[in-house]
Amino acid sequence: MLKTVLSLKKPGNDAVDYHLYSHKLSDDYFDYEWMSDVALPVRVMQKIENRSGRTQLITQLTAMKDIYFHFRQWLDSGFPHDSCLFYMPGFWYRRNLRSPREAPSFYTSDSWTVREDRLSTPLTGVFNPVDGRFLTVSRLGVWKQDALSVHQEGEVILSGRTSVGFTGFENQAGIAGLVFGFPYQETPKSYIRKLTLAPEVTTFQLLKKGETISLTWELNENSAKDFSDFVRQTWEYSFDTYHPSPVDTIYTVAEVKRTLSRYFTDSFVDKYPLAYNSGAHIHTDDCMPGGVAEVGFIGRTLLNAFNAWEYGWMMSREDLKLKSSQIFDSYLHHGFTPSGFFREYVDFDRLQEEKSLSIRRQSEGIYAMLHYLHYERMNGRRHMDWEKRIRRLLNNLLMLQSEDGSFPRKFREDRSIIDESGGSTPSATLPLVMGYKYFNDKRYLNAAKRTVAYLEQELIAKADYFSSTLDANCEDKEASLYAATATYYLALVTKGNEHAHYAGLSRKAAYFALSWYYVWDVPFAPGQMLGDLGLHTRGWGNVSVENNHIDVFVFEFADVLRWLSLKYGESRFASMAEVISTSMRQLLPVEGRLCGIAKPGYYPEVVQHTTWDYGHNGKGFYNNIFAPGWTVASLWELYTPGRAERFLLEE
Repeated sequence: MLKTVLSLKKPGNDAVDYHLYSHKLSDDYFDYEWMSDVALPVRVMQKIENRSGRTQLITQLTAMKDIYFHFRQWLDSGFPHDSCLFYMPGFWYRRNLRSPREAPSFYTSDSWTVREDRLSTPLTGVFNPVDGRFLTVSRLGVWKQDALSVHQEGEVILSGRTSVGFTGFENQAGIAGLVFGFPYQETPKSYIRKLTLAPEVTTFQLLKKGETISLTWELNENSAKDFSDFVRQTWEYSFDTYHPSPVDTIYTVAEVKRTLSRYFTDSFVDKYPLAYNSGAHIHTDDCMPGGVAEVGFIGRTLLNAFNAWEYGWMMSREDLKLKSSQIFDSYLHHGFTPSGFFREYVDFDRLQEEKSLSIRRQSEGIYAMLHYLHYERMNGRRHMDWEKRIRRLLNNLLMLQSEDGSFPRKFREDRSIIDESGGSTPSATLPLVMGYKYFNDKRYLNAAKRTVAYLEQELIAKADYFSSTLDANCEDKEASLYAATATYYLALVTKGNEHAHYAGLSRKAAYFALSWYYVWDVPFAPGQMLGDLGLHTRGWGNVSVENNHIDVFVFEFADVLRWLSLKYGESRFASMAEVISTSMRQLLPVEGRLCGIAKPGYYPEVVQHTTWDYGHNGKGFYNNIFAPGWTVASLWELYTPGRAERFLLEE
């Protein structure tokens, strides 16, 4: 059952809502006209068309005189609201109860609508676990433009034409309803920056006398075994509906790497006990090196050092080899705590060092150094002091692992726990599997298997991927991406039923990771830099519920997708990997086309594609501070395919 409301606004006056009823037509095309008890200055026609088990709602509004309009419809799912789980790809999973109260979640309201460009697919779904039925509504069309808005709350008349509508879900007297319309609204709150809910907003667009606008939504109803199967089916539907294609790019992989290598040289700092590539908390307008040396997470110092080392040998770049050697030597002598953990985060400018440690940064540091040691051993060189350091660190991890196989998110050097949350556990799986292979020590393999037993029980089986990142504590892309990668690693080193089991887990987690990546192109308004640069958002991933922007976090995920594609004959995976690979080259800062960044090679991080900011600039721009350390490392791994297989499968 559909309910329809048309809101009309006169400038300087509150909008008036008209609750419409449908009138059956004998028209050759339209089935219904939505009418009011009073004469309206607009005709609202609708055709309901069934295609291959899906229902399309084709709506046409024609103005009899100049109007400012807002159109919305409610679809009754028939499902009891209290039992349902909800899904807005890249933004809402289940009930968002892993997120804090300051972000969109059921803690604030059980009914939410958001503007479409927040979502990796302009779609809302509701899943009823009681009987397995689900219903989705998605917007179809071409998104060509957006309009600047002079206000961010209340009733807002847009400065021009937009293509951005809205979608969401509402509790309608105990029944779950899907809500959608045009132009966009956000209720009961909008979300404008990290942990900042703001008042709701409803927008109105001018439709001049005689003009017509056509809008199309598609309804899809089916059943699923569980929420994971619902997400899988919906992602496949989304991919098949929006057909994301590779982005035409002017840069080859060789050109991308050559440009990114500028970061290795320009960011190098050697005036402190630790040498490093400055990659955290950098200003976009000058890209001057800072005093923060960070092993993993947003700094990725050791992985960048290895990438530069490998590239230096490949391209006969003595400058890169020298700088990498300085980084490795400085960390060997000054980069460890007394108990053998990496010094994760040292701020030499402020003379501060983060005393709390994290399984993520420690794991990413081990990962980088095992790649370095493996590369060196394959080329006839050994570094026994480094091997001893890494073995001690891996043994420290074994002592940190909980009975259930998880690792604490944060801890102290004495291994006492600060944050016992297990969401970051899959980041430890990678170095444990690598440590098993490099040192031939089955303790590490057994520990890795225990991590995945935890992942299977607590994250994958429950479809609850959370808290992998360190700057937020919520549903996030990285948790599912790391889970898919961790199980991929174990699948590579096991056989038979074990191999099949881990591969199946990787596939299951991969759908959740994929759900964060855009399958459509968000429109921008003229003057918004990203739109003026011609950015296509397809292939970029949203970050988390807390941090609603897109970025290039992919690392090895494209390898996972290609491997799964071959194993299961799923061409969508390989196709999406190619979309990601091509799309993420678009904002490469090069001479003459710096894409809003001061220096070539410093790839941007906080790409603000929707109404969002970290305090600066908003949609179509970047925040003024970014972390090129991890963006360069991510892209380098994306464009260096096959690393895990070379490490784990070569004898």
